Amino acid sequence: MELRNIAIIAHVDHGKTTLVDEMLKQSGTFRDNQALTERAMDSNDIERERGITILAKCTSVEHAGVRINIVDTPGHADFGGEVERILSMVDGVVLLVDAAEGPMPQTKFVLAKALALNLRPIVVLNKVDKPDAEPDRALNEVFDLFANLGASDAQLDFPHLYASGRSGWADAELDGSRENLDALFDLIVRHVPAPKQVSAADEPFRMLATTLSADPFIGRILTGRVEAGTIKVGAQLKALSRTGERLEAFRVTKILAFRGLNQTAIDEAVAGDIVTLAGMTKATVADTLCDPSVEVPLPAQPIDPPTITVTFGINDSPLAGKDGSKVQSRVIRKRLMDESEVNVAIKIADTPGGEAFEVSGRGELQMGVLIENMRREGFELSISRPRVIFREEDGVRMEPIEEVIIDVDDEYSGVVIEKLTGERKGDLVEMKPAGVGKTRIVAHVPSRGLIGYHGQFLTDTRGTGVLNRIFHSWAPHKGPIQGRRTGVLISMENGISVSYALWKLEDRGKFFIGAQEAVYTGMILGEHNRDNDLEINPLKGKQLTNVRASGTDEAVRLTTPVRMSLEESIAYIEDDELVEVTPKNIRMRKRFLDPHERKRQSRAS
Repeated sequence: MELRNIAIIAHVDHGKTTLVDEMLKQSGTFRDNQALTERAMDSNDIERERGITILAKCTSVEHAGVRINIVDTPGHADFGGEVERILSMVDGVVLLVDAAEGPMPQTKFVLAKALALNLRPIVVLNKVDKPDAEPDRALNEVFDLFANLGASDAQLDFPHLYASGRSGWADAELDGSRENLDALFDLIVRHVPAPKQVSAADEPFRMLATTLSADPFIGRILTGRVEAGTIKVGAQLKALSRTGERLEAFRVTKILAFRGLNQTAIDEAVAGDIVTLAGMTKATVADTLCDPSVEVPLPAQPIDPPTITVTFGINDSPLAGKDGSKVQSRVIRKRLMDESEVNVAIKIADTPGGEAFEVSGRGELQMGVLIENMRREGFELSISRPRVIFREEDGVRMEPIEEVIIDVDDEYSGVVIEKLTGERKGDLVEMKPAGVGKTRIVAHVPSRGLIGYHGQFLTDTRGTGVLNRIFHSWAPHKGPIQGRRTGVLISMENGISVSYALWKLEDRGKFFIGAQEAVYTGMILGEHNRDNDLEINPLKGKQLTNVRASGTDEAVRLTTPVRMSLEESIAYIEDDELVEVTPKNIRMRKRFLDPHERKRQSRAS
């Protein structure tokens, strides 16, 4: 059977996963009566809740006697490590662009990677049935983007289709038949080259591992594309690192191929197919799995370096161990080490003392997803504020700069520019109209300045703004950036909060907790109105006296507390504070709970 290997790449929310759903349905992968969930490719709980793709997934469909292997890739820059490796596995890409929004930062990021690998993209202008869609403008912007990224003449001569993934049609003309996705299937078969089928007689087996996962029944499994030769179950292979070092020899215990949404065991795989192998114990992503006679590894994509670091420590608060079952540092360390093997964009380092671990990654979202996963598995953690990774170049301290692209209503553009260029040391690059009543702002801002900015941005734009960011370059350090302007309200007692006490303290600031919640000394209960921290007693009840008239008691009505999400809490805290994360609670606290110890540390610093 003929083969085609393609990846679907796009910016966040431009409709990749929805389009793959329709391709699966129309290719006959599902029975008509089969119970289906929406966005079938997003199998992870967090992916479903947030409506984003985090892990790249493979599937395959058949059309007119050709098997098309499709890889659905993440759209967020934080998970870009997945996209870079996936592209080395395919022979063509479908670039999906929202006909209303046009090319966005992540479109630029993934397209640059695809063009560098000499892939010739197919452009699909999706969501053309949206009321504010401007497909012709979007197409011109895509062409300009190709040209700016240095595309070759062959790449610039890209075919394009108009489509609506949700309605399940694609066509070369805007006023076409709008019936199904046959035009897309036909174009993939015509435009994407078949993989080079190098037979076993010509060359020994070679395969580059691009994604790693673990199966509870068959253990460690690696997925990649067979570059040369054939492989059968039971064959002896070896693993070579990127530098050519021999890692291990192993016997292939299972070969799995993608057939629809499921992986099916097969006896033999040939060059060009995307398969999963089991049997290895040490080999990981970017290693070459090959015949024992092969000595030279396949070239692997270098992985972009991490930009932020977060400290993961044990939970040592007075409420530790009440919610979670996994609280010891050795258990946390093992879980993080397992994560770093599967997720190559994350780096783990031990700290002196061994009670905490430095976890470096691409961004706050990636860290938030890792912490949320661990929390659901029963871990209790204390998390520090994210810190940006600096580096030295010729004796100059360099910091990462991100390109921020913001679409906001015209009335909010002033406050957004003021926050980015004034308080956060950003440089305004471009400002232009983006549709009726909207402005697009492009700025280069230090990564430090963006930590915790997203929540403020949503407040400033009344929830209507869209912010996208992507690593741009390294630049000399831009000096101090002011952090949070207000102090916090800190508990001075251990116990259960009382509504009367909170009610009496409401004029001091806004609270993050309500009545009848467990509190402890050093826990952050709210935000102070002023710029200093204030210790308060949330346990103080009303004094009972002999003189009580029936009508003198006032009804206590508390203002609804502000409940912060995990990412908001991590972005909110300062360097002397921590977020306590348990399966049931997210609390903020001071790093040193004892007030005397806090004073000593602040004097020392």
